[in-house]
Amino acid sequence: MMEETATVIRCPGDGWVTVEVKVKNACNHCDNNDTCGTSAVSKAFSPKVQRFSLPSDTQYEPGELLKLGLPESVILKAAAIVYLMPLAGLFIGATLGHFLAGLAELVSSDLLTIALGLSGAASAWWLGRRWAKSLEINSQPVILSRLGRAIDGISPAN
Repeated sequence: MMEETATVIRCPGDGWVTVEVKVKNACNHCDNNDTCGTSAVSKAFSPKVQRFSLPSDTQYEPGELLKLGLPESVILKAAAIVYLMPLAGLFIGATLGHFLAGLAELVSSDLLTIALGLSGAASAWWLGRRWAKSLEINSQPVILSRLGRAIDGISPAN
């Protein structure tokens, strides 16, 4: 289970708690992150925090720290869908294009193979993206534990 520390933003007592998670990226762990161009782009374009609501039977105070968990299987499934489906679509489309070009006895079958390969990859990417979004909606993090309050001036350990 992947774990992340979240800060409670509000808990109105209606069975939901709104939390904020500081987004981490790989560029925060390198010694050269001050002089690296990739780090500068990452800092400029990535969101700094994510807010979302979770179901909760417990009442929390704003500012409390919670440990959230998300099963690795959800992340692995989403990554496989988003990365492997377009690759499969590319191969299936290219194979279909090559087969159809052979049936039509086209002299230049490469153009049809490339066109159907690219359209297969694009179609599979679009389907995979929709499937990954539905997977994301159906898989919500769970509250694993209550960590208490953050010490003023010190951010939670990431």
